[in-house]
Amino acid sequence: MRLSIYLNVHLVSDSTGETLNSCLRAVAAQFDKMVPLEHSYYLVRSKRQLERAIHEIEALPGIVLFTIAAPELREQLEQSCRRLGFPHMALMDPVISLFSHHLGLPAADRTGGKYALDDAYFRRIEALTFTMAHDDGQLVHEFDQADVVLVGVSRTSKTPTSIYLANRGLRTANYPLVPTTPVPEEIVHLRRPLVVGLKLSPDRLLAIRRNRLLTLNADSNSDYVDEDLVRQELTHANRLFERQGWPVIDVTRRSIEETAAQILNLHADFVKVH
Repeated sequence: MRLSIYLNVHLVSDSTGETLNSCLRAVAAQFDKMVPLEHSYYLVRSKRQLERAIHEIEALPGIVLFTIAAPELREQLEQSCRRLGFPHMALMDPVISLFSHHLGLPAADRTGGKYALDDAYFRRIEALTFTMAHDDGQLVHEFDQADVVLVGVSRTSKTPTSIYLANRGLRTANYPLVPTTPVPEEIVHLRRPLVVGLKLSPDRLLAIRRNRLLTLNADSNSDYVDEDLVRQELTHANRLFERQGWPVIDVTRRSIEETAAQILNLHADFVKVH
């Protein structure tokens, strides 16, 4: 049986490092036996900060990925990597070069440029504020102000998916279905927001809930993990989705990102129609 391969990966950024982190997660998912040992150096904007990062990188040979706009800092890091013989890449360079060539325009060397306080930034902040205030069935009477409403039984990833969508600028509310509690009329009669049902296979849902109870050191014999009741709960939810005509996404084998991507597509089509 092949052993895992551990690899030092150094992420150097003059901003928050979100792009580097996303890239590393995507790449790591393609290599079953590769375990990246992540070393992060964020908000590196001065020569002294970069020198400290290079000193640590030198002690731990590996791959260096970076997003640094300032030419002098980029050159210093690249020279150090060449001297050490470490593979390195300016992550955004190929994409920026492609756009620059196609547009016939030079790119600005702007530190943290994507986080400029533009309309899109404030739209995301407003969406996050709305989403957190309307999580887990709160303020149902305001759900008609949402862009997307997620409905599903407990542990179908409603909250993390909502937050992901909010980061994409969509005001997202979510409501947990409970068999003994009628669905509020405000949700049943929603027409303008896109309402999406989230479902999960019974076996997967039971496994998630049992693990949740173990984490909380709670009673493992509750109705929450009773197999027959869980199956009834899911049947009740599926019938509601069908009756309401809501689009449904099976999240059993989907990551949060994949679920959100499908919802974004559904929302784009919904906006075109409405």
